[in-house]
This record gives sequence, C-alpha cells and structure tokens, in this order.
Amino acid sequence: MPFRNRPMRDIAVACIFLLVCVLLVLAALWAYYSFIHTPPYVDPERYPVRGIDISSHNGDVDLQKAADSGIDFVFIKASEGGDFKDRNFRVNYDKATKAGLKKGVYHFFRFDRDGVEQALNLMRTVGGRRPELGFVIDVEKTGNPDSIPPEVINRRLVEMVDYLNLLGHRVMFYTNREGYYDYLAETFPGQPLWICGFSENPIHAEWTFWQFNHRGRVDGIKGDVDMNAFCGSREEWESYLQGSLWPYSDRHSQ
Repeated sequence: MPFRNRPMRDIAVACIFLLVCVLLVLAALWAYYSFIHTPPYVDPERYPVRGIDISSHNGDVDLQKAADSGIDFVFIKASEGGDFKDRNFRVNYDKATKAGLKKGVYHFFRFDRDGVEQALNLMRTVGGRRPELGFVIDVEKTGNPDSIPPEVINRRLVEMVDYLNLLGHRVMFYTNREGYYDYLAETFPGQPLWICGFSENPIHAEWTFWQFNHRGRVDGIKGDVDMNAFCGSREEWESYLQGSLWPYSDRHSQ
C-alpha cells in the first residue's frame, strides 16, 4: 500500500515545487516592473520646471488645463523614419502655442532609414514652425530592427544632425542609458540631452531634460503621460530659453 501511494506523493511534491517556482517568477517580474516603472522622488525645489511629452498616442489633449496645473513645457512628436507623420502634430502644436507652453518637437529615429531622408521628413512635417526648445532626435533600440550595424546607425545619425545644423536648427537627443552609451557618447559628446531614467543620475554626463516617469497624471490628459523636468532653477530656465532662441532671433538673421 505505501508503495502504491508513492507516485501520488511524488506528483504532489512536483506540483508544489512547480507552484513555488511560478510564484517566485511572478514575484520577480512584479518587483522588476515596479522598480522600472516607479518614478523617483524629484525635488520640486531643485527641479521646479516641469513638462510632458505627447503624441497621437495620448489622444485628444487639453493643454490649457495642463498649463494651468503647472506644466511649463511640452515635447511633441512630429515624425518618424522617412515618411511617417504623427497625425496629431499640428493640432497639438497649435494647442501648446495657445496655452503658452514652451515647445520642443521630436522625431523617432529609424535605424533602417537614411539620415538625410529622415531630416527631410521632419522638416516637411514641421514646416515653418519654430519651437522654442528646438528639435529632438529620439534614439532608442525599442521599436528598431536589431540587424543594422552600429557604424551604419552612427553614420545616419551624423547625416541627420549635420543636415539640421546646416539649416540653423538646434538639435537635442532623447535616449536612455543604453542608447546613450551605444550610439551617442563617443560621436556626440556635449550634445544637449533629454535623458530617460528612473534614478537621478542615469548617465555619467550632463543632461538638460530628464524624463523620470512614464505613468504621470496631468490635468487635461486622459490616462498616463510621460513626465519631465528641466535640469535647473527658474532663473536658469529663463537663461536657457534665451539661448535656445538664437537660431530664430531677429539679431541672428540680420
């Protein structure tokens, strides 16, 4: 009798072991997800200037309400690759202007498209608009093919930046820690950065804007929205804005 019951006991032990393993995996995934998505504390005295970034993914937004709630600036998606244009770019840009928000415009960089082609797509999308925070090139592995050699990606980035610089446009990069060290650190040292990270010092380099939360809540926007901070005081913000306007100032064009 004990011999015949042994297989049942073995099955029970195996089931318990499997259940424990599953629970441990789930706990690890929960801890990882919570760590990655839990925003750090961002001292409002040290980082008083706050902003958001939006695209058509955020739907119909009320940027006047966002501005009234204390938001100072917004980065707006314009384009991607060689031909994609964000369908809400124009309306979002007009809303931000009307609300008095300082604006930046960003382009999602595709590893598999020519750099000049991407610059032309961005310029066609933006038209004659002159965002106070300039243009941002979003460089990240997520959403890009992993078959493109790094040297090709680097060359295409240089082509896009050079083309925009020749037109007199201020260029900033958006990326995360991995993207910075893989694609930007050596080729673009000192280039203005908008860094994504969940710690106060995500990279060993200076940055200008910090995206610290993917699940923020802001008046006028339904659902989650990315939260950002400017690296500096209100006084430094005003100085930064004066400097960022140089490509479009009347003095420069004279």
